[in-house]
Amino acid sequence: MERIILGIDPGTNIMGYGVLRTDGKKVEMLALGVIDLRKASDPYLKLGHIYERVCGIIEGYLPDCMAIEAPFFGKNIQSMLKLGRAQGVAIAAAIQRQVPITEYAPSKIKMAITGNGNASKEQVADMLRRMLHVEKEEMGKFLDATDALGAAYCHFLQMGKPETEHKYRSWADFANKNKGKISFGSASPCGKKQDEDKKGRN
Repeated sequence: MERIILGIDPGTNIMGYGVLRTDGKKVEMLALGVIDLRKASDPYLKLGHIYERVCGIIEGYLPDCMAIEAPFFGKNIQSMLKLGRAQGVAIAAAIQRQVPITEYAPSKIKMAITGNGNASKEQVADMLRRMLHVEKEEMGKFLDATDALGAAYCHFLQMGKPETEHKYRSWADFANKNKGKISFGSASPCGKKQDEDKKGRN
């Protein structure tokens, strides 16, 4: 059965995304890119831009599910807060379109792709290029994009296995599992529901 997987690597300056099409054991890359937020100085405008762009990607590729990388817990609290907000907005966009979400720890993604939970971003990118048979020129210059593709590929590998990561089926579910992680005002809908959009594809 064909499935489209959207991968997201959250970021406050560069947010990566990657889209895979899978059919059984076959998998191919459909898209790879970044949402460049470096020119936006207002942090709330950045969040709005993330929401709009993720909505646009969902509308363009109609993913069956989204795999998102969990924020890395560092010592800088302010950076973690900003990253958590960016992740939350991307999740909200997917929830608005009723796209199921799975969150993977960075080490989990690296382990799934390279067999080493401490692998570098460059090693992840090179392994993905080889497994997906993609030319170097198509991989782009931003490792944020290949990290997002790694999240999507990790989800592809995990499909059919017992659930071991965080999954969210609704906004209430996300909020209940992430109390105190993020809060922001309501956003406008992306458009029609995911299942209505898929009529054209099916």
